[in-house]
Parts: sequence; structure tokens; C-alpha cells
Amino acid sequence: MRSLNYFAKLTIFGCLLSTIPVIFIGIFAYVTSTNEIQKNVNEGKKQLIMQINSNVEQKLTTVNHTMNQVLASTVLKRAMSQSLTAADFMLYDDLRNEIRHMQSFDTKLEDVILLNQRHQWLVKNSGLYDLDQYEYSEQLLELMELPEYSSWVLTPSYLFYSEEFARNTAVCPYNMTLVKQLPANSIDTYGLALATIPTCSLQEMVEQNIDSSSSVIIFDDQLNMIIHNDQTLIGQSVEAAGIDASKLTETSGQYDALIQDMNSAVTYYKSPVTGWTYMSISSIEALTAESKKIGMYTLYICMGLIVLCIVLVWLGTKQFYSPIRRLLQQIGVKELGYRSQQQSSNEFQLISDRVHDLFQSKSELEHQLQQHIHQVRTLFFMKAYQGQIKPSEIRAQLKQFGYSSQLESWNTMAAITIQIDFHPSSSHSIKDIDLLLFALHNVVEEFIPAEQRLASVILDQSVVTVIGSPSTEADSFHTMQYSLTESLQQQIKQLLNLQISIGISTPFYELSGFSAAYREGLDALKHRMILGEGIIIQYDQLSENRHVLQLNYPQQLENELLDAIKVAEEERAREHLLQLLSTIFQTDRSPQEFQFPLTRLLNNLVMMMQESGITIKQLKHHHGSLLEQLLKIQHKQEIERWFWKVVIHPLIVIYRDRQEEQYHKLSEKIIDLVQRYYDTDLTLEECASRLHYNANYLSSVFRKETNVSFSDYLTMYRFKMAKKWLSENDMPIKDIAAKLRYNNSQNFIRSFRKLEGMTPGQYRDKYKSQEDRVV
Repeated sequence: MRSLNYFAKLTIFGCLLSTIPVIFIGIFAYVTSTNEIQKNVNEGKKQLIMQINSNVEQKLTTVNHTMNQVLASTVLKRAMSQSLTAADFMLYDDLRNEIRHMQSFDTKLEDVILLNQRHQWLVKNSGLYDLDQYEYSEQLLELMELPEYSSWVLTPSYLFYSEEFARNTAVCPYNMTLVKQLPANSIDTYGLALATIPTCSLQEMVEQNIDSSSSVIIFDDQLNMIIHNDQTLIGQSVEAAGIDASKLTETSGQYDALIQDMNSAVTYYKSPVTGWTYMSISSIEALTAESKKIGMYTLYICMGLIVLCIVLVWLGTKQFYSPIRRLLQQIGVKELGYRSQQQSSNEFQLISDRVHDLFQSKSELEHQLQQHIHQVRTLFFMKAYQGQIKPSEIRAQLKQFGYSSQLESWNTMAAITIQIDFHPSSSHSIKDIDLLLFALHNVVEEFIPAEQRLASVILDQSVVTVIGSPSTEADSFHTMQYSLTESLQQQIKQLLNLQISIGISTPFYELSGFSAAYREGLDALKHRMILGEGIIIQYDQLSENRHVLQLNYPQQLENELLDAIKVAEEERAREHLLQLLSTIFQTDRSPQEFQFPLTRLLNNLVMMMQESGITIKQLKHHHGSLLEQLLKIQHKQEIERWFWKVVIHPLIVIYRDRQEEQYHKLSEKIIDLVQRYYDTDLTLEECASRLHYNANYLSSVFRKETNVSFSDYLTMYRFKMAKKWLSENDMPIKDIAAKLRYNNSQNFIRSFRKLEGMTPGQYRDKYKSQEDRVV
């Protein structure tokens, strides 16, 4: 069956088409004279419409905030949980006082209605009603089907009145109603809180900011009008006011249009908060009064023809099309949007598409709700373990999350805290901890039966859950705990190849012990520093109350370690570090007490660095505070590895580089002295005096850098100069010996023969004969 309104559309189109030539002539002259004025006014209209948007949304926000305060009051919570009769006058009076606080002059509220479907009562300005006896109760209950927990809805005024209907609806037939489903943030809602603002009040507030030549229209995200100076158009689509919705594609904009027989400048702004569109419509004729006469008669004739066509078509099709229109309005087909209506061949297809979309929306909402419940539950447990939830609220929240059976059957509970043990030989890296914790969380959820635990959460690189038992005997509960945790540890080792440690809190019997139990589990895990990895330990079995006075600190070992670092002796430094840590861990301390000697050692290493002018950056450390890293480590082997890799070995490398650079510079200075003063009685002691160093230290440094002693190097350099003199001039051998500081020439000749295998005279003759042959 083809659409019954096609004839109307075709007729209107024909009327418009026939008037195009006349319209074109009039508009050309009219637009030419008004463009310049319109440009100047458009910017002012844009600012005005944004100001109106700000004022309206401020009013709506104020109403929403005051409504939230009422909903959070203890009076409302108490009222929602019981029936209201004439005997409950005090509670009713308190409830009315809460409502009256909202109805100030600023909020413009006409009425505040509270509805309780479960206990069948309704409270409003005029009094307390039995919900079954209220004339429009069914229409009000339909508001509970709204998809959002809180939303603004355009509603007829008569829904909120019974005996006062005739007095109010004649003034303002529609209200903007803030609908909030009760209880808040609950899946099972059975009540409503409704705050109504007459659209007339909003209209008055809007009109205070505009002049007589303009009008303001506000319509919601479904393109239904909320504010219009013509009250009969409120609730209808913007097309009923002559507005082309296809032009509203941007967040804000301006365009010229023919609206309600008037050539208008349209400025609109779409609110990002509510999705409402604020539109200012100004008559171009009023803005351009001087050019109004141009084309006036042409426009009147064209508008008359168009209006006549519309009226005739409307009168002809109203009788036949009104039943289908009512059906389309009832199923909300306009929410499908412009594109969906264009693609559908007729109204029945639109109805079918709409029903299909409603079923799909229902499935999507249910899926999203389940996801949100899971996230809210996880957040609740994290806050409970951290002590951010009041003990009085924990039981109610657990019941909402579906743990009623556990709360009724459990008599004893305990928190178990699971952490992953990383060590150098492990096949997993600390970089993968987020992925590993996720896998560990899934194994815990699958392995421990749901009736024995609450939901597990990942918190501070740990997996935490609470297990419970109906048993009240401590031995029986302990046996169950250890059996469960040992099996869990083996299962994780088998499935994930992970070594884990488990800390168990002391049993608790009230839900207020959540946060304390979590802290006890973490404290128990700190004993891995003493007991090693892969432990299952219960907090109440620790000797935490035994205090041992520890005054001895291996100061001598620390001094030897620092000395070995300064001289860059790697093996000796490693040996002293192992001895120092072994001495510290042999003492009888609690895990917390081990922090003091370890912190002292780190502090002394940092002080040594500062005294030597070494900064933290030179250690190539980029992971925050050294102290914070140290305090997070919970294994002896990891502490030893951390000290060596992060602090001590980098220091040794820095000191070694410094020594090598210093040695090289000292050797160069000694060589320079030899080359300058070889012909004097130069000694190592004289070099040490000139360079301000110890002679023995210089001797070891020079030998390390050149692989020869100072005296050997001085002798070799002197013989090098002797051979140069013998080959280049005729200086007597006696003078050469004297210049090289020999007591007599015979000692020089013997030394030269020993080094070269010939006397100085033979060396000179040999060199001269070679020169003669070359010549």
C-alpha cells in the first residue's frame, strides 16, 4: 500500500514549482538590498542565541542539582521504602518540605511529583494521592520506560493535574519535565521523581533577551519543538513550524529561509550538553525596513498561493491520513530520522522498521547494562579493600551485586592476596605483569567455586579476593584455606608456569574487616624476604609482636665495600657486597626492620657519590626514586641483584673511567718532564714533587700506562737522543756522556754497547758509511 500522504506532497510540490519564476524575480531584488545588513546582524544573533542557551541550561542544571539533593535525602529514601497514609503525616510533611526547597523563584518549577509504584502513592503540590486512583497514573508510569535514568521530557500539563486541570492547562498546555527513575543507580526501579517547568516560563525567560522582530524556537534532539511563541506547535516536529531539518547539519550555523510566510534569517546553535537546538528566527523584512517594499506584493502573492495549496491538501488528506499519523506518533517513528524515512517506501514499512529497531535497542541496552554492572562491582571491591566504603554500606552493596546467598551462609571469612614471584631464571618478565595478572585473575575466578568466594580484583600488582565458609571452627576453616590455596598455587604453576606467593589474613566475621584483611595479606607477603618465594603464609602465624633490639651494623664490611668501589676493583666489591648483605639477613629481624640497614647502605652509597661529584643521572637511572624501588623489592636475591646492577656496578664503571683518564694524564705529564729535563739529574721523586703526587703512586701509574718503569723510560729516551747526536753532528763522545748525566765516558760506552751491540764510535762510523753509499 503506497503512502496516503504522497498526494499531499505532490500537490505542494506542484504549487511551489508554479510559483518559482515569480519568487525568483522578487527574491533577486530583495536579497540584493538586504545582504549587507543581514551580515552585520548575523553575528549579533549568533551571540544572542548562545547567551539564551547558556541561561536555559543554567536553569536546567540548577533544577537537576536541587533534584539530586532531594533524591539523596534520608527523608526520601525512608519514604520510598514504605507506604504513605494519613497516619504518616510527619513523614509526608518532611517530604513536602524537601520538595518546597526546590520550588524557588529562580528554578521556575511549577510542581514536583514523587511517585512510588511499589507502594502505590503519589505526592505533588496539591497533596497525597493513591496511585491507582490518580487519573493519569498510566501515562506517568510510561515515563519509567525511558532508556535513560535521568532525562528531560516534554509532557502535557494535564498529566500532573486532576482537579486543577481546568485552571492550569488553559495557561500553558505543556511542561518540560525532569524525569529521574528511583532508586538511583539501581536496575530495579519502581519510582519516579518529576520536576515540571511550564514551557511558558521558559518562553518568558527567552523573550526577555530578544526584540520584537525576532523569535526563538528550541527543539530537542528528536527535532520536536519545546519552546515556540505559538503554543499550539509545542511538541510537534520542527517541520510543522516551516523549518527544514536537513539544513541543520552543523553544530551551529546561519542561513536564510522562508518560515511561516516570512523570509527569515535563521541562526541556530546545537548544545553539546543536552543536544537541544536553539534557533533564532528574524524577519529579514524587519531587519531591512528600507528595502521591504521591493518585491512585497510578489512575496504576498506567492505565499498566498503556497498557503492555499497547503490548506487544500491538508484538508483533503487529513480525513484519510489521521489514523496512520496517530499510529506513527505513538510508536515514535520520527526518532528513526530523515534518512530512514526516505529509504522506506510507505508508513507500514516505517512501522515495521521501528519495531525491529526497538527490539535491537533492548538487546543492546541489556548487554551494556551487564558490562556496567561488572565495572561498578570491580570499583566497589577496590574501594572496600582500600577502606573507602563505609562498613554500614558494604552489606547492601554486596546484596545488589548478587551475593545474598554467601552473606546468609558464611560465618567466617578471610582475604587472600596473591602476588607473582619474579626472579632472573623465570621465563616471564616484570614487563608482562599486567597481562600475567589478568591471566592470574581469570584462573582464580574459574578455579575457586563462586559459592566460596567474592569477585576477585587486581589491586596494587596483586590479585585479591575474599573466601568464606559456613564453619565457625577455626581449625576447620584453616584446613579449608590451606587446601584451597595449595591447590590454586599448583594449578597456576601448571597452567601459566608462574611461581606465586599467597598471603592469608586472619579470619574475620564482620564485613567491616575488608580493608584490614587486605592489609594483613600484604603484610604476610612481605615475609618472602625471609622465607623465600612460593610461600603460603597466614598473618596470625607470624611473630610480629616479638621485638629484637638490633644495634650491630656491619660498618667494617661497608667501609671495605666503599673502598673497593672507589678503586674500581669489581671482584672485591662484589665479594664485599655479598658478605654485607649476608650479615644483614642473618640477623633476626621482621621484614619491616630489614628496611633500616638496607636504607642505610643505600644512603651511604649516595653520600659517597655526592662527595665524588657523581649524579643520579650518571647511573643511567630513569625509573623514579632509588629508595622507592628498594622498598618495593621483597626477595633477598632480588635485593642483591638490584644493588649490584643499579647502583654499585655503574659506580665502579664511573670510577674506573675516571682512573683511566687520570692515569693517562699523569703519564703524559711525566713523559713531558722526561723530554724537557732528560739532560738533568731528573728522578721520579723530583717528578712527584713537581706534580704534587706520591712517588710510589706515580711509579705504579706510569708502569700501568706504559708497561715500563720510569728509570727504564728515562734511559731509553737518553739513548735515543745519543743516537741522534751521533748521527747528526760530530759532538765528542765525552761531551755526549756528560750531557746525558754519566759520571764518565766509559760508563756511557759500556751502556751503549750493551744496548746497541757496538760502541758509540762504531755507531757513528756505521751511520756515516751508510750516508756515503747513498750519495
